[in-house]
Amino acid sequence: MILLKNVLVATDFSEPSDAALAYGRALAQRFDATLHLLHVAENVFTRSFGGESYVTLLPDLQRDLEDDARKRLHALLTDNDPNALPTKPVLVTSNTPATAIAAYAKEASIDLIVMGTHGRSGMSHMFMGSVAERVVRTAPCPVLTVRHPEHDFVVPDTLVAVSARGSRTTS
Repeated sequence: MILLKNVLVATDFSEPSDAALAYGRALAQRFDATLHLLHVAENVFTRSFGGESYVTLLPDLQRDLEDDARKRLHALLTDNDPNALPTKPVLVTSNTPATAIAAYAKEASIDLIVMGTHGRSGMSHMFMGSVAERVVRTAPCPVLTVRHPEHDFVVPDTLVAVSARGSRTTS
């Protein structure tokens, strides 16, 4: 028996992350689990800037970056879903997203991490690496990676209802 009480979706607000959220939301609903939606915001204080004049702007820049991420997380979790489920928006500030995701998963007793992958290969994968790949290697729980657009098996409830009606009338 599979028991999921806490499902974590890690998002960078990209299309693959949106696809992962659809999977995570469907799994959380199916298992009556809490959906944690996590975004790792970059820590601008640890970046090196060319001139010292930028140092005074950093607190405002960091705050604006985090405020924007909080608004986007809230917008993703308030989508007029008729089947409301418990949700928890989470914002972490770090320059190592994979480490932050795995640490949060351990701390929050996450049962499954769902995340999108951009499907990079070759040189771009070699230089940029893959956050999803690092999470798979370091996570304390199973990780479901979702490529977009690939083979989707999560469909909106309205399509399921229409499909079910159609198969009943044609039999």
